[in-house]
Amino acid sequence: MSIRRKPGARCAFLAAAILGLTAPSQGDAQTKLPRNTFESALVLQDEGTFFVNGKVVTTAFPDAPATGAPTPGKIMIDQMYVHYRIPIFAKKYPIIMVHGGGLTGQTYETTPDGREGWATYFARNGYSVYVVDFPGRGRAGFDPSIINQAKLENNASLLPAIRRTTEEAAWTTFRFGPALGVTYPGLQYPVKNVDGFDAQGVPYTEVTLQGGALTQGPQALVALLDQLGPAILLVHSQSGPFADAVVGLRPDLVKAVVNIEGNQLTIPTAQQIAAYRGVPDIELFGDNVIGNPASTGQDRLNGRTAVSKAINAAGGRSEVVQLPMVGLHGNCHMMMQDKNNLKVADYLMKWLKKNVKFGRNG
Repeated sequence: MSIRRKPGARCAFLAAAILGLTAPSQGDAQTKLPRNTFESALVLQDEGTFFVNGKVVTTAFPDAPATGAPTPGKIMIDQMYVHYRIPIFAKKYPIIMVHGGGLTGQTYETTPDGREGWATYFARNGYSVYVVDFPGRGRAGFDPSIINQAKLENNASLLPAIRRTTEEAAWTTFRFGPALGVTYPGLQYPVKNVDGFDAQGVPYTEVTLQGGALTQGPQALVALLDQLGPAILLVHSQSGPFADAVVGLRPDLVKAVVNIEGNQLTIPTAQQIAAYRGVPDIELFGDNVIGNPASTGQDRLNGRTAVSKAINAAGGRSEVVQLPMVGLHGNCHMMMQDKNNLKVADYLMKWLKKNVKFGRNG
């Protein structure tokens, strides 16, 4: 499936909210009808969705009927879902936003308490924005074949472990607080709307795809870049290692990397590190990271700091930034949904303006 470099006719789509109306009540924003997410109108020249990287296969187990045998048929696997928003006067390079573990592109679309997310905020600041659900996750779908086969053959050993992040686990590892129901002083995350965070969670069903997320995610992003052209890559948490792989494969198509508290279970190769030579990189971390054994933040900070040093030693430009160092306090692992999420976005756009040479599309 393909896209056009300049999608659609130049007709404007208006998505607006009226200033001064009542904000969503606590607990309602992501579990009831949303209201007044925007504070001002957003005008786009185009908006739409598509898929990349999919392949059609024939499965012998599209279902597991109670009687008889399943009927083999064709399904698509490995596809990545993409939602794009193109502003009227778009900057030269778009930004691709990739979610983390147990989540989808919803991460960037609206906050749990109903405020504007990064997807539309970056668009109103001139960026063409491409938000993805990476292969096997959310709207990208997964392959049920192995699950159906295990059921029909009564063979539990075939079943993959399909995890889902719990509120209890997220509370400490995402650094809402040191224990469930207890928050860190000055926390920016809207925990009064934690039900909205819970509603965003989805199973890690990419485990049904060969190679899982670490194989299919980078491959799909490369397929997107091959169609889209040069772009900025923003990754978060589980998708953090995707950036290293994609830069290693398409260094000429990645104009910058924004890596937000990236997972560091996969160590980049020397070739991948060298490929960063022409790709500016920022490794961004929130608050309450240092000395926090309940969080994965400390390990990730150490891991990505080592990667940053290696990039610089190889002739690249990389920096590690903890938000308190630049005057932004109380941010957690989900900083794109924190109460000061737009201030964090402003900081990133300032960094991009400094490190990426922008122009306008012709």
